[in-house]
Parts: sequence; structure tokens; C-alpha cells
Amino acid sequence: MSRWLEVGPNNYVLATQGSLLNTGLVVGTERAMVIDTGGGPRQGHEILGAVREKTQLPLVVVNTHAHYDHFFGNAVFADDGVTEFYAHQNCAAEIEENGDRQRRMVASAEPEMAAGEGAEAELVVPNAIVKDQPVLVDLGGQTATLFYLGRGHTDGDLLVGTPTTLYAGDLVEQGSHPSFEDSYPEDWADALRHLSALRHRYEFLVPGHGNPCSDQFVKTMANTMSTAVRQAIQSIRDTPSDATKAIPVLPYGPEQSRWFIKRLQETRAQH
Repeated sequence: MSRWLEVGPNNYVLATQGSLLNTGLVVGTERAMVIDTGGGPRQGHEILGAVREKTQLPLVVVNTHAHYDHFFGNAVFADDGVTEFYAHQNCAAEIEENGDRQRRMVASAEPEMAAGEGAEAELVVPNAIVKDQPVLVDLGGQTATLFYLGRGHTDGDLLVGTPTTLYAGDLVEQGSHPSFEDSYPEDWADALRHLSALRHRYEFLVPGHGNPCSDQFVKTMANTMSTAVRQAIQSIRDTPSDATKAIPVLPYGPEQSRWFIKRLQETRAQH
């Protein structure tokens, strides 16, 4: 079963089993904010049950980005009375246009979600849209700032900052290689550098998966990614017909290195 970790007064993180997703909880005097809802109704109920052990306050939800494990539980929270689902505009658009394509990803863990069976298997598209300017959400006695640092893990990564804690979503991943399938590797390295520079404002940094981490961890992740970008670009120049030759030199696993090269080529072609 999942357990709560306190990261600052009235700031919590719940590490759920399986995907090891970190769900954030920020509790004010009037409302509480849940950050990421899990991969379907089963996990969504587990998260909601844990939230309700902490607080009975009305809830608002933030989806940090448009990957299934972060928003497929939204309908469970809508059933609990949540009407405000915050996300960056690019994330909301992606969920609306392509959310159904991700259902196959949860076939074993969330068969109802995969099949689209039942009310709680509906996709709830975020309706409280954050653009490029920060949005402040008053929870009563505690304000959460929702902000965007540009493209990175996806083109719609939203961060949540409170007076003590920064919830970084999958811009930061601890304990495993970053996931590059929808990423912008060059921009991601820049976003991480920006993020590590913000760390003096926050006592705790919570990644989308893994343990809370330090600004040094984020800086190292940024430097590793910048180095990988340089290595891959050089390798692509040397052997344009076979970019996969770069895989052995990259600091990631073979599968993620493949995605890294693919996304680097695609995103550089867009410039």
C-alpha cells in the first residue's frame, strides 16, 4: 500500500506502488490540491482514499502533463465533486486530441480504463488552463503557484510551487532513466538548469517518480542531458545514415537512448 511522506507543513507526497507515481497533496484551510491522479480508476480510488485519510476539504486537481499515469484517474476525482482540473494548455489539448490512444498502455493494470468501460473510465480533460504566465491558486492560508518553464519531458509540463515544496512532475525523474518518447531533449536540459536555479526558494523538490531530490541532482540531470545532446549531434554528423551508432556512448539505457536520438532528430528538424 502507498504511504504519505510529509515534505513541508501541509505538503505531502504519496508514492503509489506499481508505477511508483508521486501524487502531491497541498492542504489549505479551505481547499486541498491533488497533483496527478494515477493511471485509471483503480489507482485513482487508491489515491483518493489516501487523500481522504488526510483531509475532507473540497479538492482541486493538477495534471502535470499528458501521460496516462498522471491523468487517467481524473474521472474518480470528478465523481468526488472536483470541478477544477488545472493543466498547461498544451497538456489539455493533447489529452483531448490523443488521450484515447494511451488506453492500451494500462491494459494489464487497469483493464476497465483500457477498454473504456464504465463512467470512471472516461477521459476528463483539464478545464482550468495555464498558459505561459504563472497562475496562483489560493487554497486558504496556502497558495500554490502553477508555472511553465517551456518544453521538456513533453511540451506541456506544469510545475507546482508552494512556500516549501516544488512538485516537478516528470521534468525530474529519480531512480530511473528519463523518458524521452515525447520529449524535447535540448529544451529539457535548459528547463532543468532553470529549475535547479529556483531551488533556493524551495526546501523540497518532488519528482514525478522516485524520491525527493536536491538541486545538485537536478543540475547533474541537466548536465548529463546536455552532454548527451552534444554526443548524439556529433555522432549524427559523423554517421548521418545510422544515428543509432550513438547509442553506446549515451548515458542512458539502449531503449531510452534510441528514443533520445529519434526525438533529437525530430525536434531539430522542426527548428
